[in-house]
Amino acid sequence: MFALVDCNNFFVSCERVFRPELEGRPVVVLSNNDGCVVSRSNESKAMGIKMGTPLFQLKTLVDNGRLEVCSSNYTLYGDLSSRVMSILSDAVPKIEIYSIDEAFLHLDGFSQAQSVQLCRELVRKIRKWVGIPVSIGVAPTKTLAKIASHFAKRYPGYKGVCIIDNEQKRCKALSLTPIGDVWGIGRRLAPKMLEHGIRSAADFAQRPQEWVGRVFHINGERTWLELNGTVAVDEETGEARQSICTSRSFAEMVEEEVTLEGIVSDFAAVCSGKLRKEGTAACDVTTFLYTNRFRDDLDQYFPSATIHLSTPASSVQEIVASALKALRLIWKPGYKYKKAGVVVSRIVPADAVQGTLFDSDPLLKERQDRLSRIIDSTGGAKGPVLRLASQRDGHYTEGIRSEHRSQRFSTSWNEIMKVK
Repeated sequence: MFALVDCNNFFVSCERVFRPELEGRPVVVLSNNDGCVVSRSNESKAMGIKMGTPLFQLKTLVDNGRLEVCSSNYTLYGDLSSRVMSILSDAVPKIEIYSIDEAFLHLDGFSQAQSVQLCRELVRKIRKWVGIPVSIGVAPTKTLAKIASHFAKRYPGYKGVCIIDNEQKRCKALSLTPIGDVWGIGRRLAPKMLEHGIRSAADFAQRPQEWVGRVFHINGERTWLELNGTVAVDEETGEARQSICTSRSFAEMVEEEVTLEGIVSDFAAVCSGKLRKEGTAACDVTTFLYTNRFRDDLDQYFPSATIHLSTPASSVQEIVASALKALRLIWKPGYKYKKAGVVVSRIVPADAVQGTLFDSDPLLKERQDRLSRIIDSTGGAKGPVLRLASQRDGHYTEGIRSEHRSQRFSTSWNEIMKVK
């Protein structure tokens, strides 16, 4: 059996831990640069506020005091997530952390009664120790556990724990689950499912396996097996990512190339640091720019350029230099840029990188890698102290609009809660 532990409205719940006055009030958390809604309380959902709604469309509700908005505070969210995961890790021998607010628990060796007792205790303990409400779904497969967690979250009668442990419960749960809500289906496959008359998870599970494999291929067949009680989703293997992106929207639009150079240098340095942390190197470096698509009165331009490296690299000098080279290929005067980003892709293990016959200085790469490791060693709360001359002073997130950010109560001595 698997248990899927899902933190309810996680970002909003994190805000409420240290701001109890938000309990029972409509609350939303915004994306980077206070752009759009990325997390909603149940009260804001009841008001009809959708995920991705831009902040400017909610201004009237905010000004009238009917809605509370919070800027993203990922330092706080990450810390509270690690506390939740620590409790889960102590409770079972094996855990798979799926995202910042979700984890699968392996309940092999637990009886049904022990599983129920364990999950109810975890709901109580996480709420008491961390302050975060969680919902837990228990089932024979991960996909069914996901469905069970949705019911645990939606219906208070379950008291946070829903278990699918027999055929009757499985069939009823599938009949009540829209096909678009099934893990592994998503927005891309849901329209195709509807074209074939599949509206619920039960409709899909009742189709012949051979037909499912022919029409929806291997991933669709895996989901079909999972819905019918057969484990088919592999364990997370921790494989290296195929690409890494660092991007941000700007608080104010940018026109000057030199300003963009500093921003792109920062983003490229962050990407290179992630490569080294994961023991990988990239073959391609891409830089992209966006103007403000919401400003119909301004000329629009969405360019990108990719630099292909002859030898995969992870050093900050090579990645930053390539990102700046790509920037100079795409920057044009006369445009007001609202967003920039750097993507490193075609990622390979760093220990598998081999030089080429055309490397002008075989020792140069070794010196660059050594300097990058020195830069990494100076890292602090706001990133490495040492940086390249092309980078900006301060942290790469500085200058990002964050007008409604709460304190980093649990990680910063200067922002710790004051008791009067």
